[in-house]
Amino acid sequence: MLNFKVDNLLSRMLSASRNVSDLNLSAGRPPQIEVDGRLQGVEVRGLPMLKPFHTEAIAMALMGGRKKHLDDLAERGSVDLSYAIPGVTRFRVNIFFQRGSLAAVLRVIPQTVPSLDQLNLPKELRNIAKLKNGIVLVTGPTGSGKSTTLAAVIHEINQHQPVHIVTIEDPIEYLHPNLEATVNQREVGADAPSFSLALRAALRQAPKVILVGEMRDLETIETAFEAAETGHLVLSTLHTIDAAKTVDRVIGVFPKDQHQQIRMRFAQTFKYVVCQKLIPKKADGGRIAAVEIMKATFRTRDYILKGEGEGRSLIDAINDGDQDGMQGFDKVLEKMVRHGLISLENGLAYASNKGNMELELADYDGS
Repeated sequence: MLNFKVDNLLSRMLSASRNVSDLNLSAGRPPQIEVDGRLQGVEVRGLPMLKPFHTEAIAMALMGGRKKHLDDLAERGSVDLSYAIPGVTRFRVNIFFQRGSLAAVLRVIPQTVPSLDQLNLPKELRNIAKLKNGIVLVTGPTGSGKSTTLAAVIHEINQHQPVHIVTIEDPIEYLHPNLEATVNQREVGADAPSFSLALRAALRQAPKVILVGEMRDLETIETAFEAAETGHLVLSTLHTIDAAKTVDRVIGVFPKDQHQQIRMRFAQTFKYVVCQKLIPKKADGGRIAAVEIMKATFRTRDYILKGEGEGRSLIDAINDGDQDGMQGFDKVLEKMVRHGLISLENGLAYASNKGNMELELADYDGS
């Protein structure tokens, strides 16, 4: 299967819906697209069902014969890369083995970087772009829009501030033009061997803003702390479901005898922890972002430093901090249910505390 035929297949899959987020190519299934969180098959002439030799040919075309991708696939069983159809779109690709055959999932990356307004995100997130130093973490499950939110923040800085921005990604997703800022984008594997080494090198590249695609290991997190402590703004992601779990994850990466020291460093350097979930809409079948925002205040810093306990929970601090721009998941979900944006069923399903949510919505009659 030649490259141009693969491009034709991907283009046909993209044309099946206006809201395609992912393409899924797995042996034993037809070509599939994900729309609003649900997989659906796509009719492709001559390809009613993918066979192992189809997915292998597609995978090889996507990798383009690059030795590093082939080596990573052989050594790790999966490989991350980017792929573009010129003039159409770009993809973030993961190719992996399953049941002895190859499969591929391609995340669709829009051609243009979205703005915070276009994403309909809380206005408080605009303040992230005004920060001069510290750590900002955007967290959530896979496919919740973390990279897109950070791209919008970078775009906001890029439009208004003449600063040097370095991004470290695996692979590069959104392509940022040089506007007011100068943006250098480094891809792990192609431009640097690892996140941690690229981040260490970035400290010598005089950036004001550093985007790290993901906090994957102790060394990367340690270097991110160092960067924030030396006057850089560091933006990154974690796969955690709420602010409290994010704090636990960061601290838990380090040896136990360092936990108190890490609590202190985290409390002193973090500016925001933003957690996202994409919830199915009630009306048009799309999805809407529910966003939890924890901001650095005296109370949240104190709870991180000294730990949570009886009467000392971060979620209470977030829920009580609306005047500071904070908001908790369940309060956001409750408002969405009451405004008819999402169903009561989905509001309860995505709630952090379903029991409390049921009590809060006990008077809701669905109208």
